Amino acid sequence: MTEAQAAPGGVIDILDLHDPVLSDLQRAALANTVVPPLEEEAVLEQARKATGLSDFGEPDFRERLRLWLKCAADDEQLSNVGKAGVYGLAVRAATNRLYVEDLVRRHPQILDLPIDRPLAIAGLPRSGTTHLQNFLAADPQLRSLPYWEAIRPFAAADEIAKPGETDPRWLKCAAEWERADAMMPISKAMHPFDPEHISEDIELQNLNFSSYHIEFISGRSPVWRDYYFAHDQAPTYRYMKKVLQALDFTTGGGRRWLLKCPQHMEQLKAFNSVFPDATLVINHRDPVASIQSAITGNCYRARLRRTVVQPDETAEYWIDRYERLLRACVRDRDTIASDQAMDVYFHELMADPMTQVEAIYRKAGLLIDAALRERWRAFMADNPRGKHGQVRYDLRRDFGLTPEEIRARFQFYMDRFPVRVEVR
Repeated sequence: MTEAQAAPGGVIDILDLHDPVLSDLQRAALANTVVPPLEEEAVLEQARKATGLSDFGEPDFRERLRLWLKCAADDEQLSNVGKAGVYGLAVRAATNRLYVEDLVRRHPQILDLPIDRPLAIAGLPRSGTTHLQNFLAADPQLRSLPYWEAIRPFAAADEIAKPGETDPRWLKCAAEWERADAMMPISKAMHPFDPEHISEDIELQNLNFSSYHIEFISGRSPVWRDYYFAHDQAPTYRYMKKVLQALDFTTGGGRRWLLKCPQHMEQLKAFNSVFPDATLVINHRDPVASIQSAITGNCYRARLRRTVVQPDETAEYWIDRYERLLRACVRDRDTIASDQAMDVYFHELMADPMTQVEAIYRKAGLLIDAALRERWRAFMADNPRGKHGQVRYDLRRDFGLTPEEIRARFQFYMDRFPVRVEVR
C-alpha cells in the first residue's frame, strides 16, 4: 500500500503522514481542481441558479459568509482542493437556506411547530458520540438525520422521488461517497460518511454560516475561530431550530429529534436557550485519545487540502482548540439542570453500552421494548467497532509529543470529569 500498511487485526498504520505518497486519483485532483471565485456574490448567484429562488432571509449571514471565503482566500497553504471545499460548503449552505426561506414564506405556520424534547449528544470527537448516535437512531421513536438528507434536506424539482423509487438525493450522495472513499480510503476508518450514516446537525448550523465546520474543512482557521468565539451562537441554534421545523413540516413530525454535535459541548448555554426541554448526553474521554485521532486525521486529509503537511502546527492548533472547547464545557456544565443532562464516560460506554443507554432512556423518558432491543442487537452485529479498520496512532513518531505533555494542558478537565487515562 502507498499510504498505509495494514497490520493483523485490521489495524491501519499511516506511514507517510509527513511526506505523503499520493495515489493517481489524489494527484489528478490536485492537478485539475480549479479554484472557484471566493466571492460572496459568486456563491449566492450559484445558489440562485440551482434553486430558481432569491430570498435568503435576514442578511446578517452575509458577513459570516464573506469571512469564510476570505479565510480560504488568505490561507496561502490551503490547496485548490481545500479552497474548492470551502466554496462548495458555502454554496451548499446558501442553496439549502434558499429552500428553507421559501418554504417558511409560503407556510409561515412552520415557525409554530414545536421541537419537543430533543435528545442531543454532545462530547469530544472520538468519544463514542458517533457510535452512540447511530445506535440510538435505530429507535423508531426518534427522528434522526442520515447524511444523504443532512446535505440535501429539501428536494429540488429534479430530486423528488416517484413512488417506489430510491430518493435521487440518496443516489447523488452515494455517488459522492464512492468518489470520496476512492480518493481518501482511510477516512472511513476514522469517520465514515456513507449515505445512511447518521449525520451531525452541524450541517443544519451551516445554513446560518456559523459553526466550526470550516476549521475541519481547512485544517485550521484561526481568524474564523476567533470570530466564532467572539459572537453569541444562540442565533445559529435558532436558525437550526427553524430548519428542524421545516423538516418536520415536509416529512411529518411527531417524533423526538436525535441531535448530535461535539460543538454543543462548548455551546451549552446557547443550545439550552433554544432547546430548553432537551435532554443532553455529554460524552467524555481522555482528551489525549481524542486529540491524537483528530490531528492524525487532519494530517492525513492535508495531503489534499493543504500544500504542505505540517504536523507540528496541526497539533498546536488542535490542542489549543480542544482546550477552548473543554474549558467552555467545564465553565457551563452546571448551568444545565441535572434532570436534563447526563455525563457518559467512554470507558463505561464501551464496557457496557446497554447500561448506559438504559440510563439515557430513563433520563429522557423514552421507552425500551423487546422490538427495540432486537433492533439494537442487529445494529451491533452489523457495526462492530473497527468495522472499517482501526488507525494506529503514534504521537511520539508522528508529532514528537508525549501523552503526558498533552494531558498536562487538560488537568482542569480531568479534575472535573473522572475520565480514564487511555494513552500512555
